Amino acid sequence: MTQPVIEALDIVRILGEGAWRVEALRGINLSLRGGELTLLMGPSGSGKTTLLSVLGCILSPTRGTVRILGHPTAGAGPEELAALRRQHVGFIFQSYHLFPTLTAVENVRLVLDVRGERSRRARAKANEALAAVGLSHKVRSFPRELSGGEQQRVAIARALVTKPELVVADEPTGNLDSKTGQTILDLLRQLNTDRQLTIILVTHSPVAAAYGNRTVELRDGRIVRDGATPPAQTDLPL
Repeated sequence: MTQPVIEALDIVRILGEGAWRVEALRGINLSLRGGELTLLMGPSGSGKTTLLSVLGCILSPTRGTVRILGHPTAGAGPEELAALRRQHVGFIFQSYHLFPTLTAVENVRLVLDVRGERSRRARAKANEALAAVGLSHKVRSFPRELSGGEQQRVAIARALVTKPELVVADEPTGNLDSKTGQTILDLLRQLNTDRQLTIILVTHSPVAAAYGNRTVELRDGRIVRDGATPPAQTDLPL
């Protein structure tokens, strides 16, 4: 794909007011093309999660423009941003965000329900997404019956079921032990390779960083490095 999946142009995001005013993002310019697996790194408070929220149309920038497949989001209201999220973006969170009273397949199908897809085909799509992450045998399991790694796989299936152009992942291995975390990273890289899925992933881990083909580093709300990922350091913990 030659056209960028998403572009951030001169993005500024201000949080709070008065004495609590913080310029969380300061003139961010970033373009992600189809099939890129980009690692977003930087110290706590550098603006990583804020940038993911802007790219994922959860937050609007204070100034600047976000374009998804060439279409600017400037001026879009909350309902329009929600529609863009549902149509183009999948989310993976550190804490899974699964509903405890729903089975794995129901958790995945929920995002299709929100889009108005409530047919038998929607359930089939949810089952297919779970199969893609190796959980065909767990479709009727509740979150309490799943390990942390399995819960994160359900969350990945939920992000994939709508076939988004962009997946944003905020510390997806943060609640997992190193072995399980590496399994999740292997899965994300496989999905990126097999499906040419565009992924931007926040991480503090040098091991996780080695899974991407591009690393963007933030500091104090600015991009201080953007380039090829350095060689793997597999002896470091996740």
